[in-house]
Amino acid sequence: MSILFFCIWIVLNGRVTVEIICFGLIISAALFGFAVRFLGWSPDRERLLFQIAPLLALYLCNLLRETVIAAWNVLLVALNPKSHPEPLLIEFHSGLTRNYQNVLLANSITLTPGTITVFQDHDYFVVHALRREYADGLENSSFIRLLKKFP
Repeated sequence: MSILFFCIWIVLNGRVTVEIICFGLIISAALFGFAVRFLGWSPDRERLLFQIAPLLALYLCNLLRETVIAAWNVLLVALNPKSHPEPLLIEFHSGLTRNYQNVLLANSITLTPGTITVFQDHDYFVVHALRREYADGLENSSFIRLLKKFP
């Protein structure tokens, strides 16, 4: 966190001098101390963030890939006069135990074109899909497989 504060300090100043670096180090340390004391931040959280950073990057790459594929499929449906949407609602349980995992899954489904999370309660989901093939495999999607690896 203090490294992030220091980087923001350098970017906002626009130039790097000895004076700016010294003040930046002092101000970054003070902000980090404030965050630990009054905002409930802990160095353990930072260690956890560094541990899951590669997994989070992999998840974001997967989300981008799935979004591009789904956008292309929805575009083909929209531009083809012979192709008709067949909307449906699908209900499933994700099997994810933590609330943040289920919320992240719900948002990922909604971000993917052609699907919208209508309802989510713990690991129970109701998803609206534009076509049946968009809903197939939601119960064991790549999103869920990656989210199960999160601590």
